[in-house]
Amino acid sequence: SLSCRLYCEEEKDPKRRSCQTVLAEALDIVVRSFAPILPHLAEEVFQHLPYKKDSEGVFRTGWINASSAWKKPGIEEAIEGACAMRDSFLGSISGKNALEYEVVIVIEPGLLFELMEALQAEETSSVSQLNEIMMASQTTLLSELPKETPADANIIKGTFLINLEGGDIREESSYKVIALPIAKAKCPRCRRYTSDSSSTPCPRCLKVIAGKGST
Repeated sequence: SLSCRLYCEEEKDPKRRSCQTVLAEALDIVVRSFAPILPHLAEEVFQHLPYKKDSEGVFRTGWINASSAWKKPGIEEAIEGACAMRDSFLGSISGKNALEYEVVIVIEPGLLFELMEALQAEETSSVSQLNEIMMASQTTLLSELPKETPADANIIKGTFLINLEGGDIREESSYKVIALPIAKAKCPRCRRYTSDSSSTPCPRCLKVIAGKGST
């Protein structure tokens, strides 16, 4: 998912820039954490950060100071819930290539469904945060089992306990995960099965390529 964002999205796309921001923040925290034990290594890393404007060393810029903006209510539960569903999906395909599948997630209307909607606003997407977590080529989020579900489909059932606001809000929700072999071709650029032809980039990649050509 990180590699797809970094190397497949347009250079200034918010998805790509947000990924860079997270990586930069993580590196900053890791370097400051081991600085007291490995001062020379920490200083060398700090001095070679390409986005640092000042020349002050790691020991002159203070201790770890994570922004409160990172602590969004519900985001931790949303990610943990999506990861639980991803584990169900990956377990159902027995080590096969996850990109060769599309995932259908069925959750009854409620808090868990709302948390997943925060990761994927569209019903079906190949570029949403939810799909990136699922590691599939495409993810569909529904509130009820689709009527066209194949009779032999392997439907994995699971539950997830939501714990918000220090335990004041607790809700156990059930979900279903269905892994279906995807019918589309592999995109020669992003390697996801989201293209109409193996010789033609997918719509997302075509848009990025067109944007590069116009700059």
